[in-house]
Amino acid sequence: MIKHIDHLGIAVRSLEETIPVYEKALGIRCEHREEVPSQKVRTAFFDVGGVHLELLEPTAPDSPIAKFLADRGEGLHHLAFRTDDIVAQLAQAAAGGVRLINEKPVDGAGGTLVAFLHPKSTHGVLTELCAPKPA
Repeated sequence: MIKHIDHLGIAVRSLEETIPVYEKALGIRCEHREEVPSQKVRTAFFDVGGVHLELLEPTAPDSPIAKFLADRGEGLHHLAFRTDDIVAQLAQAAAGGVRLINEKPVDGAGGTLVAFLHPKSTHGVLTELCAPKPA
């Protein structure tokens, strides 16, 4: 059911300050920006050989990204896998003893559904599952 690594999520304080660093230092271009109200973030995506870098800026002080920044500072936040059946993938993870942050998928960026697996169950890595919304 897992198809490939979809993206790496990177928590940042400011998209406006961070995007130019990636563009100038790495020569990659921001291809898409989006606000995701369900996650209380603004995102910016860079395509790097079919895997995306997703910069995440909090839009509210109570957002998960704001909490991450306060606790750990800027840096790698999560690893996301693309799946063709997010509901079945969540069921498989739960059956395998993984603690789910989201028992049901929620709206994500780019027309996707997303769900997170707790890092205490995945050896310290916050893991996201993502899938296209059904038509």
